Amino acid sequence: MTSFREKLESGPQLGLGMFYPAPGIIERIGPDWDWVWIDGQHGEMGYNDVLGCVRACNLVKRFALIRVPGHEGGLIGLALDTFADALMVPMVSTVEQAKHIVQAAKFPPVGSRSWGARRPIDLVGRSYSKPENEPLLICQIENDQGLDNAEAIAAIKGVDALFFGGDDMAISRGISMDDPVPGDYFHESWERMAKAASSQGKFSGGVFPSSEAMTKATNLGYRLVVGGGEMFFLASGSKEASDRLRKCIDSTVTNRGKDQGGSSGVY
Repeated sequence: MTSFREKLESGPQLGLGMFYPAPGIIERIGPDWDWVWIDGQHGEMGYNDVLGCVRACNLVKRFALIRVPGHEGGLIGLALDTFADALMVPMVSTVEQAKHIVQAAKFPPVGSRSWGARRPIDLVGRSYSKPENEPLLICQIENDQGLDNAEAIAAIKGVDALFFGGDDMAISRGISMDDPVPGDYFHESWERMAKAASSQGKFSGGVFPSSEAMTKATNLGYRLVVGGGEMFFLASGSKEASDRLRKCIDSTVTNRGKDQGGSSGVY
């Protein structure tokens, strides 16, 4: 099977964000996407939920990426033991933080990750620690300090990609989450991070839900491109259906009222 790295080398791969502990959603709509971002940081997921979502990705043959809550080595190791295809660590702002994460996420001699994960051994045997079997490690850049250090972070052996965190970048700059961010606000920052990653032969990623943003990002060389989260697709699809069907109900009630001299006789 083609690895996640090989797919990313071939071109942009479209990702789906998963925040609810519902593997059935992945089974149903996962095949529409190339990979799934399983959010263990802000999503409503515990370990077993994350593991279930990874298994669902395996079932529908889509790559699984897990975002962990922080930099703690035990959390990183536990997430990697699910045998996901990639791991994303949030709020990476300095070279020192990135080196600490590499130590936790990579096997010797690059890092000091502990060997012995049950699921990888069950699936592929004891050789799962070989470099070709190791998940991609992605550092999420979410403030200007991280952006300033992006090239140095990308240069670290063991870091495979940088991922732009737009919401925390905005709030760190004093932008309220209640205010819409102008469509072109991050273009310069996207370009800076893409250049930092590519200069070190690493991938870049981010969330680009609009057609304009996706076009801009892929033109800059972004490969890990997220199109949106399942909660958005659930909400927008539900709202569209309920609005459409309520119009049918309202039309029926109005027409019955006219037929019965102004009183529907139903309500």
